[in-house]
Amino acid sequence: MAKPVKNFSCTACAASFNKWSGRCDACGEWNTISEDKGISAGPPSKSLGAKRGATVALTDLSTEESPPPRSLSGIGELDRVLGGGLVPASAILVGGDPGIGKSTLLLQGAAHFARKGLKTIYVSGEEASAQVRMRAQRLGLADAPVKLAAETNLRNILTMLETERPDLAIIDSIQTMWADNVESAPGSVSQVRAAAHELTSFAKRRGVSVVLVGHVTKEGQIAGPRVVEHMVDTVLYFEGERGHQFRILRSVKNRFGPADEIGVFEMTGAGLAEVTNPSALFLSERGGPAAGSVVFAGIEGTRPLLVELQALVAPSPHSQARRAVVGWDSGRLAMILAVLEARCGIPFAGLDVYLNVAGGMKITEPAADLAVAAALLSAREDVALPPETVVFGEISLSGGLRPASQTENRLKEAQKLGFTSAIAPSGGKPVGVSGITLNTMGDLTNFVGEIFGAG
Repeated sequence: MAKPVKNFSCTACAASFNKWSGRCDACGEWNTISEDKGISAGPPSKSLGAKRGATVALTDLSTEESPPPRSLSGIGELDRVLGGGLVPASAILVGGDPGIGKSTLLLQGAAHFARKGLKTIYVSGEEASAQVRMRAQRLGLADAPVKLAAETNLRNILTMLETERPDLAIIDSIQTMWADNVESAPGSVSQVRAAAHELTSFAKRRGVSVVLVGHVTKEGQIAGPRVVEHMVDTVLYFEGERGHQFRILRSVKNRFGPADEIGVFEMTGAGLAEVTNPSALFLSERGGPAAGSVVFAGIEGTRPLLVELQALVAPSPHSQARRAVVGWDSGRLAMILAVLEARCGIPFAGLDVYLNVAGGMKITEPAADLAVAAALLSAREDVALPPETVVFGEISLSGGLRPASQTENRLKEAQKLGFTSAIAPSGGKPVGVSGITLNTMGDLTNFVGEIFGAG
């Protein structure tokens, strides 16, 4: 009798191997290769048998289908990030740092959905039911018709969901779930993958919306195999700094709506309160004109957003100058500093550089380049920009300025909050917004010379 052949695959990149090794040769990750159990490795005639499969129905690209029905929670910021509401039979993965407020957000969302008529079950694998009730009482949600369960055995949870047939099930968290058919500890890669697969399959099979809470690693990625993010329909990250009251719910993947959409919340004693005008809130504590302070007009998803960028440039007492960044990419900061020195002749050697995005916001948009450069130059030259001015635009390595998308929406948001002028790259489609003066620049040298009188 032939010895059965074992298959192994990488949980990070899905590459296949015929033997186990500690490091994946395809993606370079360590300890991500595991055995694929239950999948036959024999020839197709033995693994699939001679039975013919069912005929698959084909449709045209022009076939019109009605959009999926949605259920609104009544929390505008949550509905916005979900793409307009909760879609039946959808699987949603929510990740965030410990203590950032994931459980609070989902308990509030569960209460609102339940009050709207959706049968909702909240399954906690980390807390007892009494602890969840205490949080609900503190948030004023004790009267919400939400059913609670404290369980980690995946088989028991699926049996309960099969019996109850809810409209919405929240699993907090996926790392605590334990599948008894997988020989590993809860939270391991194989356990997380198996639990996510079973719960996602159940959501599609029974038409139940399932929300999975996921822990994150120190790098900020959801712990476990990346294949979990491929399984689900929507991936949300709950971001924020513990020292700030603002929280950002960001959609990084959404099969039923726009990605990169954000919802803004404020942490209060009564839970999370939605912020309908985040630009005004982010700029509420901004004082008078100050060197190193620049307002950036950005776009997050479909929403224009104004945030304050703060820079500090000071002589370094050390041989190696420091570069500290909060809320922006440190690699992009190094690029901006190099362009300023190489193309404009403005050195930052021997100077400590600190950059901060006020309010705990994280910016990934390249259009923030020009605002960062303005903040750095303002701090270095100790010259404050006019307080009623917003800045946006992308900087190329040649020192040129590239126009940003949705310029009109950025200017309208700035005008709404009382700003009267904007600095942006020239080129692109001409845009005019009443009440705000647009000052366009051709390249970074022109910007430095005209705004700061140097170059």
